[in-house]
Amino acid sequence: MIPVRCFTCGKPISTSWEEFRQRREKGEDPKQILTDLNITRYCCRRMLLTHKVVIDELNPYQ
Repeated sequence: MIPVRCFTCGKPISTSWEEFRQRREKGEDPKQILTDLNITRYCCRRMLLTHKVVIDELNPYQ
């Protein structure tokens, strides 16, 4: 689950997650995707680049 806001600056980032994920799966350069989505701060870029989907791994333990 992607955080709604950047932990550092508070900018909403969850609205960009789906487009970022889809374009990255198609093989586009992450740097260019983030620039196109107008995510310019390093802290916000970090949030999307380092996110790992773990909900499927944690689901059996609920």
